[in-house]
Amino acid sequence: MKGYCENIEAATLDNDDFRRVLYTGHNLQLVLMTLQPGEEIGAEVHDDRDQFFRIEEGEGMVDIDGVANAVSDDFAVIVPAGARHNVRNTGNRPLRLYTIYAPPEHLDGIIQATKAEADARHADEEWDGKTTE
Repeated sequence: MKGYCENIEAATLDNDDFRRVLYTGHNLQLVLMTLQPGEEIGAEVHDDRDQFFRIEEGEGMVDIDGVANAVSDDFAVIVPAGARHNVRNTGNRPLRLYTIYAPPEHLDGIIQATKAEADARHADEEWDGKTTE
């Protein structure tokens, strides 16, 4: 197995897709995300998985169980399983981040260029147990 070894900051800053799955292991998944100004992921709860967010560029809010947390470049956020959460871009430029789901959430290799595309396809693209390698 090769795993994943890349410059994650460069990959995140170069990403223009709403969601891009980079690597899926049995226990975690690495995903790039870019939210346009005024865009949000949408409030959600993952009862069975923890989630880590790293903000590389932009300004926003990460809401966790009703608490709004201001975030910007270099912030890290952990959302525990069962917490209702949302990520919102409150700035005037793209909010670029990567997230790690443990365990995985999405099909390996998925690219969703826009939030509308992600919303339309989400139910059909939940993780099926297949890994990157």
